[in-house]
Amino acid sequence: MSGYTQTHSRRYRGRSDRLMRWIGDSVIHLLLVIIALACLTPFLIILSASFSDERALALKGYSLLPQQFSTTGYQFILHKPASILQAYLVTTSVTVLGTLIALTMMSLIAYPLSRKQFVLRRPMSLFAFFTTLFSGGLVPYYILVTQYLHLKNTFFVLMIPQMVGVFQLLILRTAFAQLPDELFDAARVDGASEWRIFLHIALPLSKPTLATIGLMTAIAYWNNWTTALYFISEPKLYTLQYLLFQTMRSAEAMALEPQIGQVPMPLEVTRMAMVVLATGPAALAFLYVQKYLVKGITMGAFK
Repeated sequence: MSGYTQTHSRRYRGRSDRLMRWIGDSVIHLLLVIIALACLTPFLIILSASFSDERALALKGYSLLPQQFSTTGYQFILHKPASILQAYLVTTSVTVLGTLIALTMMSLIAYPLSRKQFVLRRPMSLFAFFTTLFSGGLVPYYILVTQYLHLKNTFFVLMIPQMVGVFQLLILRTAFAQLPDELFDAARVDGASEWRIFLHIALPLSKPTLATIGLMTAIAYWNNWTTALYFISEPKLYTLQYLLFQTMRSAEAMALEPQIGQVPMPLEVTRMAMVVLATGPAALAFLYVQKYLVKGITMGAFK
């Protein structure tokens, strides 16, 4: 009888533990869903506003559903679709090529800086860090790019200035430094060269950090419009962000002029449509690499 009671008690405790775990997991998932919806709500409001009528939006305010559905903002931005497509092509090319080249260069710099056997490790690390403390200023920078490097109105001026980020470089160096030295020693004993160790050991094991650095670099390239503002005057080389900036300036200027038939300029919905067009691809890229983001940052955390 005592054995039956103990067995029954254990079964009851097992069911109770499973129920408590299920309740705990459900509460955690519910909280995560609420947080995800809270993070997603602002973008949904912007998307809704971009498809709203300007006057209805001014009278009723923002909401999750469009106020009197209208595509006026997109029509104003896309009135010259060829220029938008050209800007998308330029920005996508700069982002993809720039990110790949930047990852290659930063990896080639960060790997030797992470090796204790490298004699110039400390001086080069100090040199890289020193560039974050002081800046030559905008005027010397402009003179260097235009008068000495002759990169004005070229495709390369959109890539080269952001090709090596010191912050990303230091994260990548720390990630390489955290790899076990025993792996490298074993590879050297087997006759592997440093180049082979770098390609077949260091890079594959640092994939989460590389994905994180790649995302940071790609977003920086995608959102960059100041470089085009300083050095690009040919419309065929306009980036998407700079073209949208020019479009917004035109919309603001037109809003100051009297409109025929007292039709107001769709300034606010145009601004919201610009946000959707500019952030959409970047958001998709983030969804693709988000699983590497936390792991990549923690692997490259500074000690």
